[in-house]
Amino acid sequence: MTLEEVRSAIVPPDRSVYRQVQIRLDRLTKPPGSLGRLEELAADYAASIGKVQPECPRAAVFTFAADHGIADEGVSAYPREVTAQMVFNFLRGGAGINVLAAHVGAEVRVVDIGVAFDFPPLPGLISRKIAPGTGNFLHRPAMTRSQAIQALEIGIALAREAAAEGFGLLATGDMGIGNTSSSTAIAAVMTAQSVASVTGRGTGISDHALARKVDIISNALARHNPNTQDPLDVLSKVGGFEIAGIAGLILGGAAARVPVVLDGFISGAAALIAVGLAPACRDYVIASHQSVECGHGAILSHLQLNPLLDLGLRLGEGTGACLGIGLIHAALKLYTQMATFEEAAVSGPSRAGDRS
Repeated sequence: MTLEEVRSAIVPPDRSVYRQVQIRLDRLTKPPGSLGRLEELAADYAASIGKVQPECPRAAVFTFAADHGIADEGVSAYPREVTAQMVFNFLRGGAGINVLAAHVGAEVRVVDIGVAFDFPPLPGLISRKIAPGTGNFLHRPAMTRSQAIQALEIGIALAREAAAEGFGLLATGDMGIGNTSSSTAIAAVMTAQSVASVTGRGTGISDHALARKVDIISNALARHNPNTQDPLDVLSKVGGFEIAGIAGLILGGAAARVPVVLDGFISGAAALIAVGLAPACRDYVIASHQSVECGHGAILSHLQLNPLLDLGLRLGEGTGACLGIGLIHAALKLYTQMATFEEAAVSGPSRAGDRS
């Protein structure tokens, strides 16, 4: 399915299903609304997939990996080779994403969409490399427009394949030294915020490096002048292959009516691109948490997404998204497994007042 086809295939969630789910939630053996956002999660998920009695879904986390030419400017505390080294770590099961995915019963799928390393065929590695990293966007566009579309369509295809396999919940993850710089540039353009206000420390850079990072991104945006009304222009000029892949995953999930759980700042930047391309996909996006990266708050506010958690996370990989998966699973189990007042032969609230 092409980018244009998937944009036209996204339909709104079924609000009639939402209302039916809410009726059952109010009949469960609890005061109405007492499970707070867990009730909202259950109703939103059911409406997204169009089923009043949804099963607890199989979940897959897609961790997209790619390198960034902007890393040559020293915007990260880690060298570029860490991207490839972490891919090996993911495949060995030694990373944070592996631990948390196992904890919530999710499958991790590692995608090489642009790592500057030639991996041999490896079990568990999905090879979709477009190029060995993006261009240094301080001096030239990060990628061509055709490469941006190619990366988006890779994410779309992976989402649709996962949906066909029976996965009912997708989650986003990333690995790429330098990718907070690309995400910051996207956030500044798409939210109309100043570069300084959305630039964070990424992997933990110093004050001096932070100031230099702001200057580099500001100069790059002045040079390229990305079109705020054209997300593809923004993506191609200052984005990353993994960011584009995540944006495609969001679009593909929405077209297949499979909700997508966002991780942190990088995934948030990808969501800006996806929603810019197809506003209807926003209804299929669940923000797992708010990162400590200062630009993430601006992204979530712009997208009008309310994060489930705020734990001071900034690892990426899909770690926060895994915690979100756990909450969605909990919400659906409460909705489908709790008894109603009638089923439990428990007296409901009296008309005279609230239960206590």
